[in-house]
Amino acid sequence: MANMLERNKKVKTPQKTYQEHAEDALYREVWEDVNNEKTQQFLKKYGRYMIAGALGIMIIVTAIQIGVRTHRAAKISTAENYEVAIANTDAKALAGIAKNSSGATADLAMFNAYLIDGDVAKLDELVKNGNTREFRDLARMHIIGIRGDEMDAAAVEEFLSPMDTKSSPFYYTACLTIAQKYVADGNRAAANKWLDKILNDKDVPAVIRSDAEMLR
Repeated sequence: MANMLERNKKVKTPQKTYQEHAEDALYREVWEDVNNEKTQQFLKKYGRYMIAGALGIMIIVTAIQIGVRTHRAAKISTAENYEVAIANTDAKALAGIAKNSSGATADLAMFNAYLIDGDVAKLDELVKNGNTREFRDLARMHIIGIRGDEMDAAAVEEFLSPMDTKSSPFYYTACLTIAQKYVADGNRAAANKWLDKILNDKDVPAVIRSDAEMLR
């Protein structure tokens, strides 16, 4: 075994001849030419699409960045204008903010404009086009407070029917209002239907329950 290892140590790595080196160099040169040619063919075929794709990505990223900055600036401007309008009790400015903004911000501006000038048309606008259920339903309750005496109980019930769901923050208030209106109209049977609906609900607020029990 030792003799075999010693013999292996003495074996020298065969040296390439000049011709073999030349063949290797030629092979590498041909391989590089082939790769370069394939690369050029690929770029010639798909280069325009790659450039267009890269430009498209740049445009999209730039547009997003501009959009984010513009959106942030618009929000800041709206908040500043809202604060000034509230400080100046400027109903017209608040109505303008409501028209040119969106979401709860627009609804809040419109509702505050109504509180300043008492223009019921602003409540009608909220009921019809309000962005949030909270302000749509709040506007409905205020309209009933203003026009309820001119309406019969059936009309009140119909007007408040979109609020006959627990997803409305004024659900129980609407139920009690309808019951009160039926009592005022002398329709005890219809009133009791709504009062029972309140009193049989385990989640009803204590104040609403108390008022319903008094009416019952």
